[in-house]
Amino acid sequence: MTEPLLTFTDRGICCPKGGFHIDPWRPVDRALVTHGHADHARPGHRRYLATRAAAPGMRHRLGDIDVETVEYGEVREIGGVRVSYHPAGHVPGSAQIRVEHRGEVWVVSGDYKVEPDGLSEPFEPLRCHAFISECTFGLPVFKWQPQAEVASEINGWWAKNKAEGRVSVLGAYALGKAQRILAAVDPDIGPILTHGAVENTNEVLRAQGVALPDTIRVTPELDAKAHPGALVLATPSALGTPWMRRFGPASTGFASGWMALRGVRRRRAADRGFVMSDHADWEGLNAAIRDTGAERVFVTHGYTSIFCRWLSEQGFDAQVVETAWEGESLDTADEGEVEG
Repeated sequence: MTEPLLTFTDRGICCPKGGFHIDPWRPVDRALVTHGHADHARPGHRRYLATRAAAPGMRHRLGDIDVETVEYGEVREIGGVRVSYHPAGHVPGSAQIRVEHRGEVWVVSGDYKVEPDGLSEPFEPLRCHAFISECTFGLPVFKWQPQAEVASEINGWWAKNKAEGRVSVLGAYALGKAQRILAAVDPDIGPILTHGAVENTNEVLRAQGVALPDTIRVTPELDAKAHPGALVLATPSALGTPWMRRFGPASTGFASGWMALRGVRRRRAADRGFVMSDHADWEGLNAAIRDTGAERVFVTHGYTSIFCRWLSEQGFDAQVVETAWEGESLDTADEGEVEG
């Protein structure tokens, strides 16, 4: 029996013919990385390969790593296997990885979002024989509003708080979500303050030419009350901590796909919840998978068993693959590092 082009090991997705792994969670010799979030780009690998746009963020997190970069669509031959990176629409620099050998094509999605957000490189559908897909939000209840509507909701909440003498503190993951909010809000409403973890990522992306509105880093020396009516972008882990006291009267919000579930806003102790995710919703997942033309679909992190059963009912040869990828978890402890 011929060995599959990609196999699933205790270190991650492996290409035996090419001698590399994709988003491995244990140290390997050669790691092909879809994007810079901590559950996909992990320390300890001898060599990394990522998109040019993802590499600065990876170096920011992982330090002085040996990372080689590629442009989207550029083909590299590794051990006789053709490899290319294609936009995933998740965060700036995120990619799907296409692997081809002797006419057989597999695609590893990484994390992806099919709706353009004005920040990330737009998702590119790819044809393949086998597709390894995330399904973080693989339930019909997850249906995203158009981004313009969510931006209008956030702007309205911010403006109302300002008129009532309150600061608006919005919890958002430091890589991806925070910058997506920055690209969507109206900076004319008031000043925008940022948690240090968010601003560190802003600096990395600005250095790459990503256009973001002006922001003010929150430091111990900053008189936060000198910026009345500000929007404060904080890591979710900062909400409800002493860090918040410096802002005076404040309304808190949280931006996440999980806000589509009843009770999550109360669990996050937020006044407002905004349904905004950097992952595909139910319809996006199904559309992306249909567009691949794949006969075999492997689903990872999320509602894997439910989504796998649904795909099987639609006629796909679907299987669940257990991985160490956490995705945008409702219970993520270190949101600033893990997920966007």
